[in-house]
Amino acid sequence: MSVKVKPVANSRDKSEFIRFPYKLLKRWKTWVPPLISDVKDTLDFVHNPFYQHARIQLFNAYYDGKIVGRIAGIVDENYIKTQNRAVGLFGFFECVKDRAVSAALFNTASQWLREEGMVHMVGPTNPSLNDELGVLIDAFDIPPAVKMVWNPPYYPALYEAAGFKKAMDVYAYDLAKEHMSERLIRMGEKIMKRTKVTFRNPDMKRFDEEIKIFRELYNRAWSENWGFVPWTEAEFEHVAKTLKMVIDPKVVYVAELNSKPVGFSMALPDLNFALKHLRGRLFPFGILKLLWYSRKIDRLRVVILGVDKKYRNQGIDTALYYINWKEGTSKKYKSGEASWILESNTAMIRAAEMMGGKRYKTYRIYERSL
Repeated sequence: MSVKVKPVANSRDKSEFIRFPYKLLKRWKTWVPPLISDVKDTLDFVHNPFYQHARIQLFNAYYDGKIVGRIAGIVDENYIKTQNRAVGLFGFFECVKDRAVSAALFNTASQWLREEGMVHMVGPTNPSLNDELGVLIDAFDIPPAVKMVWNPPYYPALYEAAGFKKAMDVYAYDLAKEHMSERLIRMGEKIMKRTKVTFRNPDMKRFDEEIKIFRELYNRAWSENWGFVPWTEAEFEHVAKTLKMVIDPKVVYVAELNSKPVGFSMALPDLNFALKHLRGRLFPFGILKLLWYSRKIDRLRVVILGVDKKYRNQGIDTALYYINWKEGTSKKYKSGEASWILESNTAMIRAAEMMGGKRYKTYRIYERSL
């Protein structure tokens, strides 16, 4: 099989790059097509602030004139600065079930990263470690939660055949109200009675101010985690524009001690329940379907949950876990997913298990020396 891998050089190439997954994955009912408009926003090199500190090269693979795969090489200067190592990223990998095609894609991205001065590669990240990432390695029959990846079962074998090794696994936990542990209930209620910490929902009229609080807390609370790269103010504001449209403030909590924010949790309605009916398009009728199916969403994805490291070991995290799940499931939501959680983050794993979570999905981040 003679495969040609070409850099995306114009708008036509980029359109092929964006639309390829919709052709490749449509036969799998488990896959939930993202909105094409969201993918275009992610790959908007002019307006997406991620590219203020990162550069990217997209590649398409062709066989006999037909697109059969895609990949991107990514150099994130903020990630390199934080990690203090010339590590390049790669992402947006999609491929037919053919090792010759995948090898050509991986080798092309590797060569581009070497030319950019990188000595190691990590991924997939779409496009950063603060976005969608990893390769699903199990539970292929379960649809993804909102902003989580799904890929065909043959993908892990393609990576491993190309010499990639595991860098880190991240987990997703299935949550159900009836499974919350009695221990968490007792501890949560006890801590909330004895502590001066208060909990509140965000003020949507002051959403811009709240977003600044979330970013500052995130960058402090997660700074010691594997692969951490701080959000810039511009990036977080960009993400906030989307969040404001989909967020349910009743399932977002800010923990405050003496009126000072010390932790927060954010859960999102699992919009994939609605998106699976849209086939990636909002117009002309997708917006009506989105509104109709959104009313029926009864599942959450707990995206972020943490406490500023200066205030840990005071029970604040336990109380936050408790109120997040207790209040969230007292409303219209019956179940949820906590994701993603690093396999090395024992505190969050313990918290997910205390909330009655059962680990049911694993996503793998791969690495390869250049």
